[in-house]
Amino acid sequence: MPGRIIQAIRRAESNDPVFMLDEVDKIGADWHGDPSSALLEVLDPEQNRDFRDNYLDVPFDLSKVMFITTANTLDSIPPPLRDRMEVLQLSGYTEEEKVHIAGQFLIPKQLDAHGLNPDEATFEDPALRAIIREYTREAGVRNLEREIAGVLRRVASDVAEGAVSGTVTVALGGVRDALGKRRFFDETAERIDRPGVATGLTWTPTGGEIIFVEAAIVPGKGELHLTGQLGDVMKESAAAAFSYLKTRAKELHIDRKLLEESDIHVHVPAGGQPKEGPSAGVTVLAAMASILTGQTVRDDLAMTGEITLRGKVLPIGGVKEKVLAAHRAGIRRVLLPRRNEADLDDIPAELRKEMDLVLIESIDELLKLALPGLSAAAA
Repeated sequence: MPGRIIQAIRRAESNDPVFMLDEVDKIGADWHGDPSSALLEVLDPEQNRDFRDNYLDVPFDLSKVMFITTANTLDSIPPPLRDRMEVLQLSGYTEEEKVHIAGQFLIPKQLDAHGLNPDEATFEDPALRAIIREYTREAGVRNLEREIAGVLRRVASDVAEGAVSGTVTVALGGVRDALGKRRFFDETAERIDRPGVATGLTWTPTGGEIIFVEAAIVPGKGELHLTGQLGDVMKESAAAAFSYLKTRAKELHIDRKLLEESDIHVHVPAGGQPKEGPSAGVTVLAAMASILTGQTVRDDLAMTGEITLRGKVLPIGGVKEKVLAAHRAGIRRVLLPRRNEADLDDIPAELRKEMDLVLIESIDELLKLALPGLSAAAA
């Protein structure tokens, strides 16, 4: 809106305030104008000394203003605008951090919102962790607060009806009675029960997630079929994985005739969600190698990394978010590219103690760790 910057400075009654511009990645251009073009002048210290407000049509010095913007993803921010920002990446919370945030902030806030005194309801630690693990799967705590509110509504109702008196202690059974059946499961072992399935890790604007890559052999002419709304980069990773397995067929004990007379179909479930990025390369390769050799991928590990035709595993981004996603899913062993070793410092110390983070630099190492049956067969 014209004049918003000057109006905000007038309300602040200072020419050196802190400005918070929320969700800057959601701006768009329409007949009202292009906010990103205006922000180029607003956010650039070289230009905002003589910022000309279109509403007042007078120059104003914005160089003393501290601008802070927030965004869920950088991709939708115009490159010229992003170039004028210093980007600080804030990762998701660990389970321990969520427990502390809930105890210190969310529960007191919701107790007050539901008309309950602080001593009228308390949460047992297993109950709180059950909400985090079984009813939410997120990088932040927004849904956690909603679920806590759902439990406290039940408590407030019981207190109002006189069904309970004194302090109500919310136990594990009370959480399930209030919220219903659990929504999230540690499904890795259930999904990886046969050859051709591997667990990968992906980055999303709301944190990391685990993905399952499935491969199947169908009659054909040695071609590769990809489904699941995969982006161009992910398709190229799958093609590279297929070519690598063809070149190493003899060493991996893959039947050459099987490759020539069959097609491989690679599918990533949740087809309604677009998927893109090179970091699924090792996962796709492991799923293909599994179906071609008949060996099952280990169900207690997840993997991420980009691959090359020379058999190297290249570094990826979003290490902390991906490790957090594996931890939320109940996976304690993660295969990461060796060149990402410096990124392990971003992972909280308590999480590193719980996780077995294995660094790999070649596809041979990947296959040895992910498909132990393949090494035994080769021996």
